[in-house]
Amino acid sequence: MNSVIKGTGYALVHTPDMVLHNGTTQTTEMIVNPDSEYLKELPSHIRSYEQAVAYYPNQAYIGNITPDELAKIPMPWNEQECPLTSRYGKFGQIMPQEEFILLMQACDVFDLVELDSEFVAANRDKLAANEIIDDSIMARIKEGVSAEKVKDLVENEHAEGLYHLGKLVGAVKRAHDIDVNLSAHVMHENIVSKASNVVGILHAIKNAGIAKEDVEYVIDCSEEACGDMNQRGGGNFAKSVAEIAGLVNASGADIRGFCAAPAHTMIEAASLVTAGAYKTVVVTAGGCTAKLGMNGKDHVKKGLPILEDMLGAFAIVLGENDGVNPEINLNLLGRHTVGTSSGPQDVTTALVFKPLEKGELKVTDIDKYAGELHNSDILKPAGGGDPALQFFKVVAATAVKRGELEKADIPSFPVKHGMVGWAPTQGHIPSGVPFVGFAREDILSGKIKNAMIVGKGSLFLGRMTNLFDGVSFVIQANTGATEEKGVSEEEVKALIAKSLKEFAAGLLAE
Repeated sequence: MNSVIKGTGYALVHTPDMVLHNGTTQTTEMIVNPDSEYLKELPSHIRSYEQAVAYYPNQAYIGNITPDELAKIPMPWNEQECPLTSRYGKFGQIMPQEEFILLMQACDVFDLVELDSEFVAANRDKLAANEIIDDSIMARIKEGVSAEKVKDLVENEHAEGLYHLGKLVGAVKRAHDIDVNLSAHVMHENIVSKASNVVGILHAIKNAGIAKEDVEYVIDCSEEACGDMNQRGGGNFAKSVAEIAGLVNASGADIRGFCAAPAHTMIEAASLVTAGAYKTVVVTAGGCTAKLGMNGKDHVKKGLPILEDMLGAFAIVLGENDGVNPEINLNLLGRHTVGTSSGPQDVTTALVFKPLEKGELKVTDIDKYAGELHNSDILKPAGGGDPALQFFKVVAATAVKRGELEKADIPSFPVKHGMVGWAPTQGHIPSGVPFVGFAREDILSGKIKNAMIVGKGSLFLGRMTNLFDGVSFVIQANTGATEEKGVSEEEVKALIAKSLKEFAAGLLAE
């Protein structure tokens, strides 16, 4: 029996000050060219929280705008404001920075996060009013320390500063004197990933309508790796997130695979449920501070706001087949193997057409494909093009070559079977998974019958191999098949008695 998707959660966190102090493009510039014009101009290009909430792609990410509706909005999106905006959507929320900094402390279990007491007092009630935050999380927030103490930690104790509206309001301390894997920078990075992860997973649990106690296993597929000098990527984000989220019956582990990690993880989670190892599994991922303002130089140069000011997070709840929710078909998996070349058509054949061949399907038998869903409003000004459109064009061109599509149908293929990209450039976030929430809804409503989610990754980034990577899976309408329940001895006896009675009645009638 295929596992099903019971619910999804998608969250964004607006972190403008972390763009300035933690994004790799900016921190590198501070080292190599501290007096650069870019750093001087950057603060004037930072968006307010209200502007970030009113940004069309952000509203799409949390579910208030569908991909089809977003496609009708002319680009560039950054020059417009969505008229119907809300910090909350049907999938999740856009959390403001001040609430998130408090949540970071709630996620810290080693007393590494120190916050200014005035900042805590001014913002505690805001976090408490957040619809997913309960008393167990609020109880983890301390009263705070003096502003002088925070300043001393940053200036003299190698701590990483936490800023809000340009003001130092807290610090993340180092967890070891000499272990670079436990430095303040890395601890900040990891706590940010963990805290944003908690936002996504709490929304997913809420949207799935399940109890926290029902979750038996959590798999994290974020971009960070936590550990120490003896096991640098040992983990475990998954279990640490489950602890804060209150998933008391859950165990868990991490999976890493660069941008393709979420697709890998979805397949493994679905397999665990289908095998009966666990009844309910959550796939989850937090955001990445390194990617904040990644294309900032190009945005500033062209007079644009810094559009990479959002941390992205998501979580997906998988469970046993209930005869209703969309299934993950494990018979239709695409794989980029070691022996597959990295050419675009070879990659597309492995990830899209090989699994279709297994099911004796043609490319048009899949209603929607979701591949690289990066927001092109961010990438085009930086010369990154439109990855979503390019993916659908390659799929269409390969289909023409295989005789499954007419050449004249190439321009319409991305519209009929694809979608525009709306995901923040957070590496692991864009590869297919932002559409899972919409796919579930569209399948349940009958708008579509299936969708293929494609995750691709660049393994060369780790300097271990030049190989490409990718996997895909198909989400389909529930087949309605449910496991036959066993019957009790009493039920068997009742059925036999009923049959004998009917047989005797038949004889008497003759």
